Amino acid sequence: MARRRRRFSEEPFGYRALADKTKLSAGYLNHLVHGNRPVPSDDVMRTLAKALGVEPEHFREYRLRVITERLEAMPDLIDRLYKRLRK
Repeated sequence: MARRRRRFSEEPFGYRALADKTKLSAGYLNHLVHGNRPVPSDDVMRTLAKALGVEPEHFREYRLRVITERLEAMPDLIDRLYKRLRK
């Protein structure tokens, strides 16, 4: 019989546990959560995503960065979007 994956964790979630998994300091993670630090780099977001068992795209900031980078290569689209959003 296949072993069933637990739906809920029995471990408490805290900055220290995440810090151990990511090798980032608990203080830094706390500052990120409370908005006291700028948006972390893509590498940090990928590290956090992996530790949390999600894709980097889970984070809105990651998705926004991807969109921004792609738009920078499309100046005509930027102009069209801007005109449309001004209405």
